[in-house]
Amino acid sequence: MALVSLTRLRVRSMWLLPRFFWYAVPSSQQARKAPGNLGVELLNDTNFAFWTKTLWKDEASMRAYMLSGAHRKSMPVLQEIVDEAQVVHYTGDALPDWQEAHRRLLESGKFTNLKTPSPDHLARRIAPPRR
Repeated sequence: MALVSLTRLRVRSMWLLPRFFWYAVPSSQQARKAPGNLGVELLNDTNFAFWTKTLWKDEASMRAYMLSGAHRKSMPVLQEIVDEAQVVHYTGDALPDWQEAHRRLLESGKFTNLKTPSPDHLARRIAPPRR
């Protein structure tokens, strides 16, 4: 079985979008090229929310990606940029559709501690993905 990683980040202001993309684009490029990566899908949601789905050969591959390069550099900065952040990992054979990703985040996602969380983040609410 492979490891599925799902994330959702909401940028707290349109003025922070350029800074978000400065870190997000290299991180997604790094994921696509990372050893052990089996798939990447991204969704730019309405209301400044950004979803990722990645599939990894194993947890070690995912952790090696997460703790290196562009992704490692982006993690501390996200505290200043986002007001909602959720992540969930589970074993599976394929990437889920966006509705299943939403369900998984609601059911067992971890809500990251943030400097400026939104009311929805504090209430553990996640809006469904919208294209």
